Amino acid sequence: MLSAKEQSRYSRHLLMKEVGVDGQDKLKASKVLVIGAGGLGCPVLQYLCAAGVGAIGIVDFDVVEESNLQRQILYNVEDLGNKKALTAKKKLSLLNPLIKISAYAFKLSSENALALFAQYDLVVDGSDNFATRYLVNDACVITGKPLVYGALFKFEGQVSVFNFKEGPSYRCLFPEAPDPGTVPNCSESGVLGILPGIVGALQANEVIKLILGIGVSLSSKLLLIDALSNEQKVLEISKSETEIQKVLASKDKFSSQNYDILCGIDSKDPALNAESTSTQINAQKLKKIMATETVQIIDVRENWEKPKFPELNAVNIPLSEFKQNLKLIQRGLKTVVYCQKGGRSMKAIALLKENGFEQLFNLEGGIEAYQD
Repeated sequence: MLSAKEQSRYSRHLLMKEVGVDGQDKLKASKVLVIGAGGLGCPVLQYLCAAGVGAIGIVDFDVVEESNLQRQILYNVEDLGNKKALTAKKKLSLLNPLIKISAYAFKLSSENALALFAQYDLVVDGSDNFATRYLVNDACVITGKPLVYGALFKFEGQVSVFNFKEGPSYRCLFPEAPDPGTVPNCSESGVLGILPGIVGALQANEVIKLILGIGVSLSSKLLLIDALSNEQKVLEISKSETEIQKVLASKDKFSSQNYDILCGIDSKDPALNAESTSTQINAQKLKKIMATETVQIIDVRENWEKPKFPELNAVNIPLSEFKQNLKLIQRGLKTVVYCQKGGRSMKAIALLKENGFEQLFNLEGGIEAYQD
């Protein structure tokens, strides 16, 4: 039952026969969990909040950084350094105090996903990495929750609906994660600041349609958007019962799965040793070995990227110029390669391995992890 204040706030919805009082009651009764309060999460959260979705959960362990403000328009300079989930909750509560908003300022994992997803009717994926996407998909399949998916790359976006009314899952489209570093996220490749707003709004639209039971959803379809040409394409997605059954068959082991390892992002053995050909090294171990050993450090970021750490004495060779500058890298030395967050450096290491270099190590989490 809508209160007088709710009737006033949602009056434009109530005027539409496709929504009306019954539809607004459905929105009020619905519970939606949004994974990520970044580029996609910001517009999704704002529109679902404004629309009157009764309970919204926000999962994000990250903090607001200056580079976020180019596209994450829920935040401003006063929010820098603050937890995104908590900041988003505060601002959304001002937008609509009539709904319940819960902030989960921790990293989503296989240990907490199932219990969290069970509390909601529908999940929205606004993440920017494959480990989280596969984790979210598998948790949705196991808990039987529909999943509204979005992804970004430079000027291009994707939107789809998975696990809805026995439709395909994310693994039906992408059974396995691509090799690490082959598909960069927006922190590595950049993204047009407006694009997350476009894609996030479309995700929110799919959520509203699913809740109200109106229109035609993007289940079994992948919407491709090109912001440069204004072209949109819709591809058909076939359901793979085999992929879905694989997930269901492993549900008893789900909570012990490490999706970073499964997607090739993390190493089971991050130890730095001469026998390794390529592995991850964390910032603490790097600092330790620098005090006792000779280590060659390569920075593959562009010259303008910050922060800089003079004490690392790194050789700066942007990835775009890497192949033609291999002569600047000494052979026979332990070599640590880094970028901003760890994606481009893995590509550089692959090039080094192709050219016979050994003892190669990727700085886990990139230089951003080094400064923490």
